[in-house]
Amino acid sequence: MEKGHQIFGIRAIIEAIQAGKEIDKVFIQKDAQGELMKDLMKVMKRASVNFSYVPIEKLNKLTPNNHQGAVATIAPVSFHNLETLIETVIDSGKTPLFLILDQISDARNFGAIIRTAECTGVDGIIIQKQGAAPVNGDTVKTSAGAVFNVPICKVEHIKDAIFHLQGSGIKTIAATEKTDQNIYDLSLNEPIAIIMGSEDRGVNPSVLKIVDEKAKLPMFGTIASLNVSVACGAFLYETVRQRS
Repeated sequence: MEKGHQIFGIRAIIEAIQAGKEIDKVFIQKDAQGELMKDLMKVMKRASVNFSYVPIEKLNKLTPNNHQGAVATIAPVSFHNLETLIETVIDSGKTPLFLILDQISDARNFGAIIRTAECTGVDGIIIQKQGAAPVNGDTVKTSAGAVFNVPICKVEHIKDAIFHLQGSGIKTIAATEKTDQNIYDLSLNEPIAIIMGSEDRGVNPSVLKIVDEKAKLPMFGTIASLNVSVACGAFLYETVRQRS
Protein backbone atom coordinates (compact mmCIF):
# COMPACT_ATOMS: atom_id res chain seq x y z
CA MET A 1 0.00 0.00 0.00
CA GLU A 2 1.39 3.40 -0.94
CA LYS A 3 2.15 5.50 2.14
CA GLY A 4 0.40 8.49 0.58
CA HIS A 5 -2.80 6.46 0.44
CA GLN A 6 -3.02 5.56 4.12
CA ILE A 7 -3.83 7.17 7.44
CA PHE A 8 -2.77 5.66 10.75
CA GLY A 9 -3.90 6.46 14.27
CA ILE A 10 -7.42 6.51 15.66
CA ARG A 11 -7.83 10.27 16.04
CA ALA A 12 -6.41 10.95 12.57
CA ILE A 13 -8.86 8.51 10.99
CA ILE A 14 -11.82 10.00 12.86
CA GLU A 15 -10.87 13.49 11.68
CA ALA A 16 -10.41 12.28 8.09
CA ILE A 17 -13.87 10.68 8.03
CA GLN A 18 -15.50 13.74 9.55
CA ALA A 19 -13.70 15.92 6.99
CA GLY A 20 -15.28 13.94 4.16
CA LYS A 21 -12.16 12.15 2.93
CA GLU A 22 -12.77 9.21 0.56
CA ILE A 23 -11.89 6.44 3.02
CA ASP A 24 -11.87 3.14 1.19
CA LYS A 25 -11.36 0.80 4.14
CA VAL A 26 -10.24 0.83 7.76
CA PHE A 27 -8.29 -2.05 9.28
CA ILE A 28 -8.97 -2.45 13.00
CA GLN A 29 -6.86 -4.52 15.39
CA LYS A 30 -8.69 -7.54 16.75
CA ASP A 31 -9.81 -7.14 20.37
CA ALA A 32 -8.95 -3.43 20.29
CA GLN A 33 -10.62 -1.54 23.13
CA GLY A 34 -10.78 1.91 24.67
CA GLU A 35 -13.08 4.92 24.48
CA LEU A 36 -11.31 6.41 21.45
CA MET A 37 -11.72 3.14 19.55
CA LYS A 38 -15.43 3.17 20.45
CA ASP A 39 -15.65 6.70 19.05
CA LEU A 40 -14.01 5.53 15.83
CA MET A 41 -16.47 2.66 15.48
CA LYS A 42 -19.41 5.05 15.91
CA VAL A 43 -18.03 7.48 13.33
CA MET A 44 -17.36 4.68 10.82
CA LYS A 45 -20.81 3.17 11.19
CA ARG A 46 -22.47 6.57 10.90
CA ALA A 47 -20.55 7.28 7.68
CA SER A 48 -20.95 3.67 6.39
CA VAL A 49 -17.19 3.23 6.13
CA ASN A 50 -16.00 -0.26 5.16
CA PHE A 51 -13.84 -1.85 7.89
CA SER A 52 -12.50 -5.22 8.96
CA TYR A 53 -10.76 -6.70 12.01
CA VAL A 54 -7.19 -7.91 11.47
CA PRO A 55 -4.28 -9.20 13.59
CA ILE A 56 -1.79 -6.61 14.83
CA GLU A 57 0.80 -8.19 12.52
CA LYS A 58 -1.23 -6.99 9.54
CA LEU A 59 -1.26 -3.42 10.86
CA ASN A 60 2.47 -3.53 11.60
CA LYS A 61 3.04 -4.64 8.02
CA LEU A 62 0.95 -1.76 6.70
CA THR A 63 2.91 0.85 8.66
CA PRO A 64 5.89 0.90 11.07
CA ASN A 65 4.40 3.96 12.78
CA ASN A 66 2.32 4.10 15.96
CA HIS A 67 -1.04 3.11 14.45
CA GLN A 68 -2.90 2.70 17.78
CA GLY A 69 -4.70 -0.32 16.36
CA ALA A 70 -6.15 1.35 13.26
CA VAL A 71 -4.96 1.99 9.71
CA ALA A 72 -7.15 3.44 6.94
CA THR A 73 -6.68 3.38 3.20
CA ILE A 74 -7.65 6.44 1.17
CA ALA A 75 -9.23 5.76 -2.22
CA PRO A 76 -7.09 7.16 -5.05
CA VAL A 77 -10.29 8.07 -6.93
CA SER A 78 -13.46 9.98 -6.12
CA PHE A 79 -16.66 7.98 -6.17
CA HIS A 80 -19.67 9.06 -8.21
CA ASN A 81 -23.31 9.49 -7.21
CA LEU A 82 -25.33 6.69 -8.81
CA GLU A 83 -28.47 8.70 -9.56
CA THR A 84 -26.49 11.52 -11.17
CA LEU A 85 -24.40 9.11 -13.25
CA ILE A 86 -27.48 7.26 -14.56
CA GLU A 87 -29.08 10.55 -15.60
CA THR A 88 -25.88 11.72 -17.29
CA VAL A 89 -25.51 8.49 -19.29
CA ILE A 90 -29.16 8.46 -20.37
CA ASP A 91 -29.03 12.14 -21.36
CA SER A 92 -25.93 11.48 -23.48
CA GLY A 93 -28.06 9.52 -25.93
CA LYS A 94 -25.95 6.34 -25.86
CA THR A 95 -27.26 2.92 -24.87
CA PRO A 96 -26.32 2.52 -21.19
CA LEU A 97 -24.04 -0.30 -20.07
CA PHE A 98 -23.47 -0.64 -16.34
CA LEU A 99 -21.64 -3.24 -14.30
CA ILE A 100 -22.64 -4.26 -10.77
CA LEU A 101 -20.14 -6.16 -8.64
CA ASP A 102 -21.87 -8.04 -5.83
CA GLN A 103 -19.16 -8.08 -3.13
CA ILE A 104 -16.17 -9.10 -5.23
CA SER A 105 -13.45 -9.01 -2.58
CA ASP A 106 -10.14 -9.57 -4.38
CA ALA A 107 -8.44 -6.31 -5.38
CA ARG A 108 -6.69 -7.92 -8.36
CA ASN A 109 -9.93 -9.37 -9.71
CA PHE A 110 -11.49 -5.95 -9.20
CA GLY A 111 -8.67 -4.24 -11.08
CA ALA A 112 -8.83 -6.74 -13.96
CA ILE A 113 -12.59 -6.19 -14.26
CA ILE A 114 -12.15 -2.41 -14.29
CA ARG A 115 -9.56 -2.75 -17.08
CA THR A 116 -11.95 -4.84 -19.21
CA ALA A 117 -14.83 -2.50 -18.39
CA GLU A 118 -12.85 0.47 -19.69
CA CYS A 119 -11.98 -1.40 -22.88
CA THR A 120 -15.61 -2.35 -23.54
CA GLY A 121 -17.16 1.06 -22.91
CA VAL A 122 -18.85 0.42 -19.57
CA ASP A 123 -20.49 3.63 -18.35
CA GLY A 124 -20.12 2.93 -14.65
CA ILE A 125 -19.28 0.27 -12.07
CA ILE A 126 -21.43 -0.11 -8.98
CA ILE A 127 -20.08 -1.66 -5.78
CA GLN A 128 -21.39 -1.98 -2.24
CA LYS A 129 -19.74 -0.03 0.56
CA GLN A 130 -19.48 -3.07 2.81
CA GLY A 131 -17.68 -6.21 1.66
CA ALA A 132 -16.28 -4.91 -1.63
CA ALA A 133 -12.63 -5.02 -2.64
CA PRO A 134 -10.72 -1.84 -1.77
CA VAL A 135 -9.66 0.64 -4.42
CA ASN A 136 -5.98 0.46 -3.53
CA GLY A 137 -2.57 0.20 -5.17
CA ASP A 138 -3.21 -3.38 -6.33
CA THR A 139 -6.47 -2.29 -7.93
CA VAL A 140 -4.82 0.63 -9.72
CA LYS A 141 -1.91 -1.51 -10.94
CA THR A 142 -4.04 -4.42 -12.16
CA SER A 143 -6.43 -2.05 -13.90
CA ALA A 144 -3.48 -0.50 -15.78
CA GLY A 145 -4.80 2.90 -14.74
CA ALA A 146 -8.33 2.26 -16.05
CA VAL A 147 -9.66 2.93 -12.55
CA PHE A 148 -9.18 6.63 -13.29
CA ASN A 149 -11.31 6.44 -16.44
CA VAL A 150 -14.37 4.42 -15.41
CA PRO A 151 -16.85 6.02 -12.96
CA ILE A 152 -17.28 3.95 -9.79
CA CYS A 153 -20.30 4.30 -7.52
CA LYS A 154 -20.44 3.05 -3.94
CA VAL A 155 -23.92 2.23 -2.66
CA GLU A 156 -25.33 1.10 0.68
CA HIS A 157 -27.18 -1.87 -0.82
CA ILE A 158 -26.87 -3.57 -4.19
CA LYS A 159 -30.61 -4.27 -4.31
CA ASP A 160 -31.45 -0.58 -4.00
CA ALA A 161 -29.13 0.16 -6.93
CA ILE A 162 -30.86 -2.53 -8.99
CA PHE A 163 -34.30 -1.07 -8.24
CA HIS A 164 -33.07 2.38 -9.25
CA LEU A 165 -31.62 1.06 -12.52
CA GLN A 166 -34.83 -0.80 -13.30
CA GLY A 167 -36.85 2.31 -12.55
CA SER A 168 -34.68 4.16 -15.06
CA GLY A 169 -35.46 1.67 -17.80
CA ILE A 170 -32.24 -0.32 -17.52
CA LYS A 171 -32.57 -4.13 -17.62
CA THR A 172 -30.57 -6.04 -15.01
CA ILE A 173 -28.86 -9.31 -15.97
CA ALA A 174 -27.21 -11.58 -13.39
CA ALA A 175 -24.32 -13.82 -14.37
CA THR A 176 -25.10 -17.15 -12.68
CA GLU A 177 -24.92 -20.86 -13.36
CA LYS A 178 -28.37 -21.20 -11.72
CA THR A 179 -30.21 -20.83 -15.01
CA ASP A 180 -30.72 -22.65 -18.30
CA GLN A 181 -30.42 -19.43 -20.31
CA ASN A 182 -27.23 -18.74 -22.24
CA ILE A 183 -25.80 -15.21 -22.45
CA TYR A 184 -25.72 -15.70 -26.24
CA ASP A 185 -29.50 -16.14 -26.27
CA LEU A 186 -30.16 -12.70 -24.77
CA SER A 187 -30.49 -9.40 -26.60
CA LEU A 188 -27.93 -6.99 -25.18
CA ASN A 189 -28.69 -4.07 -27.47
CA GLU A 190 -30.97 -2.35 -24.97
CA PRO A 191 -29.92 -0.47 -21.80
CA ILE A 192 -28.48 -3.10 -19.43
CA ALA A 193 -26.61 -3.61 -16.17
CA ILE A 194 -24.64 -6.84 -15.81
CA ILE A 195 -24.26 -8.24 -12.29
CA MET A 196 -21.21 -10.32 -11.37
CA GLY A 197 -21.10 -12.20 -8.08
CA SER A 198 -18.40 -12.73 -5.49
CA GLU A 199 -15.55 -15.18 -5.95
CA ASP A 200 -16.83 -17.72 -3.43
CA ARG A 201 -20.63 -17.72 -3.71
CA GLY A 202 -21.57 -15.87 -6.87
CA VAL A 203 -24.51 -13.48 -7.01
CA ASN A 204 -26.43 -13.27 -3.74
CA PRO A 205 -29.68 -15.32 -3.82
CA SER A 206 -31.67 -12.28 -2.66
CA VAL A 207 -30.30 -10.35 -5.64
CA LEU A 208 -31.17 -13.17 -8.05
CA LYS A 209 -34.81 -12.87 -6.99
CA ILE A 210 -35.16 -9.28 -8.22
CA VAL A 211 -33.12 -9.18 -11.46
CA ASP A 212 -34.82 -9.09 -14.86
CA GLU A 213 -32.75 -11.86 -16.44
CA LYS A 214 -30.26 -14.58 -15.50
CA ALA A 215 -27.64 -15.86 -17.90
CA LYS A 216 -24.66 -18.20 -17.92
CA LEU A 217 -21.69 -19.05 -20.10
CA PRO A 218 -21.50 -22.50 -21.72
CA MET A 219 -19.04 -24.78 -19.93
CA PHE A 220 -17.54 -27.86 -21.59
CA GLY A 221 -14.72 -28.83 -19.23
CA THR A 222 -14.70 -30.56 -15.87
CA ILE A 223 -14.26 -27.33 -13.89
CA ALA A 224 -17.64 -25.82 -13.04
CA SER A 225 -16.77 -22.13 -13.05
CA LEU A 226 -14.51 -19.42 -14.46
CA ASN A 227 -12.54 -16.76 -12.65
CA VAL A 228 -14.95 -13.86 -12.15
CA SER A 229 -12.84 -11.38 -14.13
CA VAL A 230 -12.66 -13.80 -17.07
CA ALA A 231 -16.40 -14.47 -16.95
CA CYS A 232 -17.07 -10.74 -16.76
CA GLY A 233 -14.94 -10.19 -19.84
CA ALA A 234 -16.93 -12.80 -21.78
CA PHE A 235 -20.22 -11.12 -20.85
CA LEU A 236 -18.97 -7.66 -21.74
CA TYR A 237 -17.48 -8.66 -25.07
CA GLU A 238 -20.67 -10.44 -26.08
CA THR A 239 -22.37 -7.11 -25.42
CA VAL A 240 -19.80 -5.37 -27.61
CA ARG A 241 -20.30 -7.97 -30.36
CA GLN A 242 -24.06 -7.50 -30.39
CA ARG A 243 -23.82 -3.72 -30.36
CA SER A 244 -21.17 -3.50 -33.10
